[in-house]
Amino acid sequence: MLRIAVPNKGSLSETAAEMLAEAGYTGRRDPRALNTLDARNDVEFFYLRPRDIATYVGSGALDVGITGRDLLLDSGSSAEEIASLDFGASTFRFAAVAGRFSGVEQLEGVRVATSYPGLVGDFLAKSGVHAVLVKLDGAVESAVRLGVADAVADVVSTGSTLRAQGLEIFGPVILESSAVLISAQHDLPGIATLQRRLQGVLVARQYVLMDYDLPAVLLEKASEITPGLESPTVSPLRDSEWVAVRVMVPRDETNQIMDKLYDLGARAILVSPIHAARI
Repeated sequence: MLRIAVPNKGSLSETAAEMLAEAGYTGRRDPRALNTLDARNDVEFFYLRPRDIATYVGSGALDVGITGRDLLLDSGSSAEEIASLDFGASTFRFAAVAGRFSGVEQLEGVRVATSYPGLVGDFLAKSGVHAVLVKLDGAVESAVRLGVADAVADVVSTGSTLRAQGLEIFGPVILESSAVLISAQHDLPGIATLQRRLQGVLVARQYVLMDYDLPAVLLEKASEITPGLESPTVSPLRDSEWVAVRVMVPRDETNQIMDKLYDLGARAILVSPIHAARI
């Protein structure tokens, strides 16, 4: 039986649960449950703090887990990323009082507050910089104003929270993070199935099916607009001068592609959602 670690709270929790449900797994019904058995799929889910998941998986206590790339790297766990899950995106940057620092090399010997000392420490070491890391569990943005640190290293989205504390971003990006699937034992039975199912969910979210009718003489030009993942499916119509085409297209390009096909001469252009896929 495959033992899967899932975030029990935080920004990754809800989307991870939705992805697993779309992939055909049955999760917990009671939000207070610490684990639940999905006998039909021969898996057991364990609901843990996102920060602890890499440790459990790396130790072999659990087989596979969903967590953030940032948390995996910060943990120092022996678990490895085996697939990106394309949600929970975040960017890590340095920040300090406006004009104080312009590059990471200027952090030599100064205090840097962060909730991710492992991640930030590794980045600074690779940059040849020796700073004093101040570990905080939250409200890192206040560390400079309160005199605990000279700079901070934290997740940045719009930067508005940093600006509210009189800070500005400087230096390179520390990490682009997102939710990932991790394991220390890649060849365990069930992991490949889990990966395929989650990949199928991602495909279903990123693509739609497009059907259209087209004069056969325009097929080559239409295929340049809608090449598909491998090639379009083409079927004859009763009118031998026309063909029916079915193809997968990126969801966020749907309307632009429809416009191009219509201008080319395609008609009866229809779009359908994909509920599951195996690519």
